[in-house]
Amino acid sequence: MNPKVLKTLEYQQIKQQLAPYLVSAAGQKELNALQPQSDQAAIQLALDETNDGAEVYRLKGGIPIARLADIAPHMKRLAIGATLNGSELGQVGRVLKTTRAITRFFDDLLEDAPENEIRHLFDEVQELVTLPEVTKRLATAIEGDGHITDDASPQLSSIRSNISRTEGEIRSKMEHYTRGRDSKYLSDPIITIRNDRYVIPVKAENRSRFGGIVHDQSASGQTLFIEPQAVMALNDRLRQNQVAEKQEEQRILEELSNLISPYQDEILQNAAILGHFDFINAKARYAHDMRATEPQLSADNQVYLRQARHPLIDAKKVVANDITLGTDYQAIVITGPNTGGKTITLKTLGLLQLMGQSGLFIPVDEGSRIGIYNEIFADIGDEQSIEQNLSTFSSHMENIESFLKQIDQRSLVLVDELGAGTDPQEGAALAIAILDAIGAKGTQVVATTHYPELKAYGFNRADTVNASMEFDEETLKPTYKLLVGIPGRSNALDIAQRLGIPRSIVDQARSLTDSDSQDLNAMIADLVAKRKQVEDEQVYLKEELADSDKLHRELKSEYNAYQQRKDQLIEDAKVQANDIVEKSKTKADAIISDLRKKQLASGHSVVKENELIDAKGALNALEQQPKLKKNRILRRAKAQQDFHEGDDVLVKSYGQRGVLVQKMGQHTWEVQLGILKMKISDGDMERVKPEAEPKQARAVVRSANASHVSPNLDLRGVRYEDAMTQVDRYIDAALLAGYPSVTIVHGKGTGALREGITDYLKTNRQVKSFHFAAPNHGGNGATEVQFK
Repeated sequence: MNPKVLKTLEYQQIKQQLAPYLVSAAGQKELNALQPQSDQAAIQLALDETNDGAEVYRLKGGIPIARLADIAPHMKRLAIGATLNGSELGQVGRVLKTTRAITRFFDDLLEDAPENEIRHLFDEVQELVTLPEVTKRLATAIEGDGHITDDASPQLSSIRSNISRTEGEIRSKMEHYTRGRDSKYLSDPIITIRNDRYVIPVKAENRSRFGGIVHDQSASGQTLFIEPQAVMALNDRLRQNQVAEKQEEQRILEELSNLISPYQDEILQNAAILGHFDFINAKARYAHDMRATEPQLSADNQVYLRQARHPLIDAKKVVANDITLGTDYQAIVITGPNTGGKTITLKTLGLLQLMGQSGLFIPVDEGSRIGIYNEIFADIGDEQSIEQNLSTFSSHMENIESFLKQIDQRSLVLVDELGAGTDPQEGAALAIAILDAIGAKGTQVVATTHYPELKAYGFNRADTVNASMEFDEETLKPTYKLLVGIPGRSNALDIAQRLGIPRSIVDQARSLTDSDSQDLNAMIADLVAKRKQVEDEQVYLKEELADSDKLHRELKSEYNAYQQRKDQLIEDAKVQANDIVEKSKTKADAIISDLRKKQLASGHSVVKENELIDAKGALNALEQQPKLKKNRILRRAKAQQDFHEGDDVLVKSYGQRGVLVQKMGQHTWEVQLGILKMKISDGDMERVKPEAEPKQARAVVRSANASHVSPNLDLRGVRYEDAMTQVDRYIDAALLAGYPSVTIVHGKGTGALREGITDYLKTNRQVKSFHFAAPNHGGNGATEVQFK
């Protein structure tokens, strides 16, 4: 990509946002070299790696990369035979230690994330070389800050022990001077060091008191730093041990440098791979924090960005837009006034393309698609150069002239305010000619403009579509929503009037405006309003559909769980039943065998009656009875359903007491309700205690309020058989409720239901008369019934 477009679209700021997520120098170096690519395989590989990083971040919180310094200079020094110092060896050791940790991490990750979910990282981690012996030796000898440990060698450990012991002896002797009666001859009762030897601060006038050597004096000359004669031998021994320590440390550094020297290439390769993992980690975390998703690649540059958001604008303020290019049209002309968001829309499209072609996830909804452009050219903003003495118009023309020579079918051109900065008529004509020239080369282009002439251009040119940024009609403020297919309208006169310009001036301006322009603006306003209505309805329908789909999935899941539970219960019941049957067969066989034995023992074929009764009782005992003894509610319910002739019952559907006359079927009884005998299901009855005082058999009359029976029965929409059943039960209920008359609404329809009801009423002995309702009460669609 040309450097100019990277600067114009602020690509460097994306890299700056990504930098804080890095922890290694190699990762930072890879970020510095990051550029958009045009090779599809390379882009897809980079996107796959970002996806792998996102999966690892989701599962494990990211790849555990430690902070790693740049070891390339150390390896160069090692290559020319130099000895690395402790800090440099510590940094190399950290690379090897991290290499071993990353290898183990991916071995563990393989159990939680199958290889088909991680596209490339499992293969790339195989390229790491662990060098376990070298890693262990460095970890033992060198700490992270470069300090050589006591375990680096037995000689070093012994020397340091001698140093510590000697220092203890020196301090012990010198404490006699700082704490005893000689302390009064000191400037301060402390022990300090000068020229790597332990000394005490002595007042100048007491110099001869302690003997020894003067190593330093204070600025005033009043204090001398003296090594007392008594500790000179100990200081000499300490100095000898310190020299031996330095020599042994240098020997260890040479040994360790020689140890890693044969593995320079492997260590450099490990550092590069770890830096690459660090970069992948950073891309994944950046995508997570930005709520970005992986874009699909379109080899034929069919761009579809769903709810695209500019990555450099605050996520709480940015407005998302759908941007489509290259499918139904190759050019978009965005018209409308300033401050509506046209420039941001251009930058969003261009910057997201650069990010996607760099292997970064982009802030769009899932299912989005980007193109693969060899070049993106952008002419956005006022690039007027005072030094070159170029006007705004001249600057834009230079930019456009430069990329007109380079564009082809795999280019994307973004032009802001095309043709601006000169005479409007000439600028509009020039803009049209430039768009035609770009289109002739098959290049995709998105351009913004103020010129109304380009609205017609968007309608008349093939593969070109108009677009605009939505304005709120009430507040006349931009909503920053992109409206594709609708040209922008000018709101200048409305805004001027709202800002306080006198109405007379605004009206005069409208009178001077071309009527065709006013008609076009009115048409645009109508299109915008209708489009907004359709989009609002679409959003509502999508939400309703999503809720319905969610409910359907939940119901389906619950139904499947219910079916599985039911099937499991049936299987369990079958197993239990088979177990009972098997036990029963075993006991029955034992009983039969016992009978045969008794028969043989009696000497004849006749078994005594009492023995047969006992055997039958044993067989009956095999029957499994439900355990109701400990459940009072179940016992009460069973008792209430245990009906016999003559029992008093409550018919629940009518709320009436009655007496059982005889059983009509397996679950049906004939019940005497007053003067009526009705066929009632046993599920609709409940056994009750007899009334305290017997009453004469007569019809029980209850109020309508008590019976809850309506004086009207509406049968419209009810099937014939169900309707006739309802009529039969309704007439009985109405008689019990004491109604003198009722109305049955059956509708007109084909007349079949009306005839059926008429035939039924003729045969019912409780019906005195019936006739169709008055015209204002339904006419022949309803029948009024009078009872005796």
